[in-house]
Amino acid sequence: MHDPNQNFPPNRVYDGPMTEHQPIVEQPIEPPVDMTVRAFQELIHIRYFASDNARGTAGTFLYLTEEFGELATALANNNRPNRPASVAERENLEEEFADVLAWLATLANINGVDLAATLIKYTDPDRVQGIKD
Repeated sequence: MHDPNQNFPPNRVYDGPMTEHQPIVEQPIEPPVDMTVRAFQELIHIRYFASDNARGTAGTFLYLTEEFGELATALANNNRPNRPASVAERENLEEEFADVLAWLATLANINGVDLAATLIKYTDPDRVQGIKD
C-alpha cells in the first residue's frame, strides 16, 4: 500500500507523519490574500486527511468528478449570451472553483503527490512543450 505521507511537503505545521490517530491542534487561519499551492494542500491535509484516506482514491475521485460537474453548471450559468450572471451565480462559480481545487488536493494527499512540486512541468521552460488548441 502506498504511504500517502511519503512525498508530502516537509514544512508542515506538525512534526512527523500524519496519521488518523494524531491529534491536530489547528491555529486560527486568517483568510489569506494569496496562498501557495503547498500551503493549500497542507491545509486540506490537516483538516481532512483521516476521512479522505479512509474513503480511498476511487471514492475521492467520484467526489472530484461531481465537483467538475457542478463547476460546469456554474460556468454555463455565468456565460449565457444576452444575460449577465447574477451576484449569486458569480459567487457560486467561485465556490465551485474552490471545491474542485480542494478535492484535487485531497486526491493528491491520499496518493502522496506534492502538487507544488508537480508544477515544475509548467514552470521549467525546458519542460514546457506544445500547446493545446
